[in-house]
Amino acid sequence: MAGLANAPELGISAPDFRLPATDGKLYALSDVQGEKGTVVVFICNHCPYVKAITGRMVKTADKLREEGIGFVAICSNDSTSHPADSFENMQKFAAERGFTFPYLHDEDQSVARAYDAVCTPDFFGLDRDGDILYRGRLDEGRTDPPPSNARPELLEAMLMIARTGKAPEEQVPSVGCGIKWKAR
Repeated sequence: MAGLANAPELGISAPDFRLPATDGKLYALSDVQGEKGTVVVFICNHCPYVKAITGRMVKTADKLREEGIGFVAICSNDSTSHPADSFENMQKFAAERGFTFPYLHDEDQSVARAYDAVCTPDFFGLDRDGDILYRGRLDEGRTDPPPSNARPELLEAMLMIARTGKAPEEQVPSVGCGIKWKAR
């Protein structure tokens, strides 16, 4: 069942983190921040919504990096109930999909909870100061490619944030699989 991201709480400081990545390193928010902004996206390996966008997401991340905007992906799913989202499978997924950005493992789910992430994918756009100004989708594609005339919403929003310090007033929430939470 598809989940819809919550209404965004914008203008707040992005929660910090320090998480292991599929490349064997640990990353904090400061390690992935770009000079002009940062994208933090919550994804997982098994979600059909994520699988459908990874090619476009990697291209967007590359374009944003050229503009001084950092990019990081985080998997917070419970890998006990969803083994496809294990750290080992994250490593395979990142390699198969050609990730050019860190892919982090939030095993205790504290980072997803701090961001109030609810679905995969769930995109958060930060300005140069680390404040969340965008919470929306990559584009209008879901499990099928978007129409040829679809706007690259994340790219446009982040370029606007980088150039003006302001985000678009209209932000369409992301749709995807709900995060697989551990039993509490």
